[in-house]
Amino acid sequence: MPSFTKRKKATRVKVSAHRARMRAQGMRLLQIWVPDSPGFAKEARRQARAITRSPQEKDDQAFVDSLSSWIWEDE
Repeated sequence: MPSFTKRKKATRVKVSAHRARMRAQGMRLLQIWVPDSPGFAKEARRQARAITRSPQEKDDQAFVDSLSSWIWEDE
């Protein structure tokens, strides 16, 4: 059992450090509730497939990556 406890503590320490780094960058934690239903999952898959099949998919993904890449630079 001690290894599980150590792992749990290590995870908690990593999460805490990550949150501290994000706060230092002026970020704020935001948690939201989303629908958990078969209809929601089906619609999310439909939208993801539509994006994947879009002729602009590569440009769209590059745009999203450029916006979010700075978040992970320190990791």
